[in-house]
Order: sequence, then structure tokens, then C-alpha cells
Amino acid sequence: MIRKVLGLVPAEFSRLIPRLFAAIIAFSLSQAVAYLLLVPVLQALFDNDLGLAWIWVLVMAATVAVMAIFGYLQASVGLRIAVGMQRGLQTRIGDHLNALPLGWFETHGAGPLSRIAVENIREIQGTIAYLLAKVLNGIVVPIAVAVGMLFIEWRVALIMLISAPVLFGVNWVANRSYASSDESVHEAAAEADSRVVEFAQAQPVLRAFGAVGSGNRALERALHQQRAANKRMVFIAVPGLIVFSLVVQALFLLLAYAVVSRFTGGGISPAAAIALIAVSARFIEPLNQTAQVSNGLRSAAAAVDRVTGLLEEPVLPEATGAVTPSASGVEFDAVTFGYQPESPVLSNLTFTVPAGTTTAIVGPSGAGKTTLLRLAARYYDVDSGRVIVGGHGVREQPTETLLNQLSLVFQNVYLFDRSVAENITIGRPEATEAEFDRAVAAARVDEIAARLPDGVDSPVGEGGSALSGGERQRVSIARALLKDAPIVLLDEATSSLDPHSEAVVVRGVHELTKSKTVMVVAHRLTTIAHADQILFLDGGRIVERGTHTELLAMDGRYADFWNERSRATGWHLASATAPA
Repeated sequence: MIRKVLGLVPAEFSRLIPRLFAAIIAFSLSQAVAYLLLVPVLQALFDNDLGLAWIWVLVMAATVAVMAIFGYLQASVGLRIAVGMQRGLQTRIGDHLNALPLGWFETHGAGPLSRIAVENIREIQGTIAYLLAKVLNGIVVPIAVAVGMLFIEWRVALIMLISAPVLFGVNWVANRSYASSDESVHEAAAEADSRVVEFAQAQPVLRAFGAVGSGNRALERALHQQRAANKRMVFIAVPGLIVFSLVVQALFLLLAYAVVSRFTGGGISPAAAIALIAVSARFIEPLNQTAQVSNGLRSAAAAVDRVTGLLEEPVLPEATGAVTPSASGVEFDAVTFGYQPESPVLSNLTFTVPAGTTTAIVGPSGAGKTTLLRLAARYYDVDSGRVIVGGHGVREQPTETLLNQLSLVFQNVYLFDRSVAENITIGRPEATEAEFDRAVAAARVDEIAARLPDGVDSPVGEGGSALSGGERQRVSIARALLKDAPIVLLDEATSSLDPHSEAVVVRGVHELTKSKTVMVVAHRLTTIAHADQILFLDGGRIVERGTHTELLAMDGRYADFWNERSRATGWHLASATAPA
């Protein structure tokens, strides 16, 4: 486990590791020597040889001073490595998350990630700053005391040398189930964290459906599971500590018995007997201390495995060579893809979106429409075939180059807990004031700013909670407008908006898509009708393609879809007149 922890130390701090080990071992050896010096000090005092006693006291004082120096060095070097490890690990995790497929985040919640990046790294820090010294001290001091005791009273030393590995074995057996228990606690805590965040973010929905307090079954269940996991850990850890403590006390009694037997048999003096009992107590203390931190070590080992597991999540291969986009078209060439390899969502899909044209993608739910947009933005790599954006395969161009060509407006708009202005400029902070104003006006965000206390400098709340759904869409469109990328991926989300918000958003979309290459998952008939080509997707395949007029003339799947949507838009509630 220690090797795994040290493997996570950043390269610039790894040179300090030998210095840390040297300081810990020197501290432990000087501590053992200080314990052993009790024997000659007490012997000299009992012999009433004050001169010799003072000499041994001075030697002991010098040893304690050396111990203090190395204790300070081990603490300062350990803390320095621990702080550097925190910064280095969190940076590594951040860089690794940036390299993971965007789709990875759709199946991994914020709760587990936050625990790994904060709690687990703190546990690993503690291993370097605190636990490592305790563990080595608990090993080196007893061994050094036992070896030194060979020159004072070999019988007592023999008991020490035999008992130390037995104690470590008892501790291991008593706590062997701790790791699985700790994993259960971590999973339960991560689930509880996610549910608490959800509880805070979804208050309007929860209150509307009476799912607050005891009515929130998901939160109640998560908290109950967390309490149960903590109880199980206590039931596992405490018996182990009790058993180990009993064995330690039995060992001390055995050592004391051996010393007293030697004294009553005339083998050692009263001074030596007292000193040996004191040294035996010092021998026991580090062993007991090691047992107390062993659970912390196992918890740290689990934390190391979780951090390592996250860092080993496969990333998308990053192209190293520079690529210059030669066009603004999009092409799918015999693309097959599935979120699970055995269940393809798209099968042998081929089509082209020429530069400057709009392609609408329609079809039933689950047909793979949104997946097409995700693959164009390289949320995932395809299983076979090739996705081409800007004249180059998405795998052949650096992520930054690919995403610089794309403006994305998806159904689920996420706004950061910052101001309206900061949310709009996040993709292009260097934009001029005039460019910012044009984007704001085109998306009608100026109407939103007019009612906010600080205009565009007003915070939008976590996830944009201070704004309505339509207003969040407007901000996202302004963000995409300001980026001004040549290719627009649009997962239209206007069906749930009120007529005014819908009209504003549609105007913003039209402004966004002028002279751009557009792939749009279409829900609105007006968007479908004006597309340069329409792809009707079903079961991961294109079953019909053509313009609106051509597809209606075919009188096939698209025509049925169009007629059904047309009838739906004409639905209304007839007024009822009460009888006279």
C-alpha cells in the first residue's frame, strides 16, 4: 500500500521521499536508544553513583535532542510532500477529467467524483503527513529496542522478538474485513452526497410533489444506507481493536513476569528490573499505536485504489499533430456505435452535411438522433467507420481544434453560478464589447437583463436556477452566437417553452445558423420544412432521406410523422356553453 501511495507523489516532490524515510528512521532509532538508556541511568542512581548517572543523563538528553531534530524534519518534509501531493493529484485529476470522453460524465455523478477529489486525496495526504511516520515508528522502535535488549537481558529480548510479528499478525487477522467495509461506507457516502445535492437543487419539483422531509424516499434511503454502512464498520473495527489491545496487555504481563522472575531469582538488580519494565512499556507503546492507525491505513489504501481507478479510466486518444480545417462540412462514413458494444445504437450510418447547409434529423424516441450530435462533437469514439468534421476525421484533430469549429446548443442547458455576462463569454472571454452586445441582442438576453437588479452582471444561481427554462436557453444561444463557430449542433428544446420564449429562441437560432453548417435534431415543423435535407432515423439506421417536399411525396414514415405533428399543432380545447 505504501508503494501505491508513494507512486502518486508528484515527480517534483519524489526526491524528498528518501529524506523523509531517513528522518523517520533516524527519529525512531534515537527514540529506541532513549528508551534503552533508562537502564544505565536507573542502575547508576540505584548504585548511588551520581557522576555516572549524570553522564548517562547527558547522553540521554543529547539523544532526545537528536530525536527532536529528526522529529521536526520528518514532520516538515512529510507536510511538504503532502501539500505538494494534494496540489499535484488534484491537478492530475482535473487534467484527466478534461481528457475523458464527454459521454463519460453522463454516467458518473458529481457526488463520487467530489469525494475522490477531496476526501480521498485528504486521506492519502494524511498517509504521508502522519500515518507513514506512525507505521515506521511502530516497526523500527520495537525492533531496535529488542535488538538493544539483547545486550542487556537476552531473555526479555527474545520474548520481544518473538511477540512483535505475532502482534502484527493478530492485527491483520482482526481487521482483514475492514477494506470491504470501508468501500461500502464510501459508496454509501457518495450516494448520500449526490442525493443531498439533488435535494438542494430540485426543491421546486420536490415540494410540488410532496417529496420533502420524510417524503423524499431517495434521500431517506441514501442516508439510512450511510448510517448502516457506518454501523457495520464500527462492528468490524472495534472488535479487532479490542482483541489486539487484550493481546498487547497479555504481552506486557508476560514481559513483566519475565523481568520479575529474573529479579526474584537474583539474576538482575532492583534497578535493572524497574528499568526493564519501563523499557518493556516503551516497547509496547509503538505496537499499540500501529494498531490504532492500521484502520486509517486500510482506509487510505481504499482511497488510493479509488484515485488510481479514476486516473486509469481510459481517455480518448489525443491527436498530436496540428490540423487546419479545410471545410465546414460534416460527414458520417459507415459509422457504427453503441454505448454497449453488444447493443449498437447506430448501424453502418453514412451521410454528408455539406458546408453552409442545414440537415434536420427526425425520428422516434431512441432512434439515435442525439447520439449523432454527440459523435460529431466526439463525446465518444465510434466502434467502426469515421466521423469527419472540417475535412478531417475527429480522431485526427486535437480536441481544441475540433471544438473550436463547433457551437453546441443542447436540450439540457447548464449555466454556471456566475453572472449572465460570464456565462455568455465563457467560450470567448476575449470578445469585444460590441460583439458581446450583438450576441445579447440577437438572443434577446437584453430583455432578461432589464428585469435583473444588476443587468448582465447579475448572478444566475446554481445551474441557472434564477432564470426560467426559456431564459436559460436564450443565454445558451447568446453563448453560441458569441463563439461564432462555423458548425452548429442543435438539439432543439423549444417544445416546452411558452409561445413568447419560443419565438425569441427561434429568432436566436435563425441568427445563430445564418451561413453556418447545421445539424439539428428537429422537433418543430418550421425547422424541419426549411432544412436542406432531412434524415428520418429509426433503429439506428436512415430509413428515409430527402427534402421536405420529396419526403412528403414518398408518403412514407416521414409523411406519417409530419401529418401527426400537424394534427397535434391544431389541437385546441373547445369552449363549452352552459345550457340556458
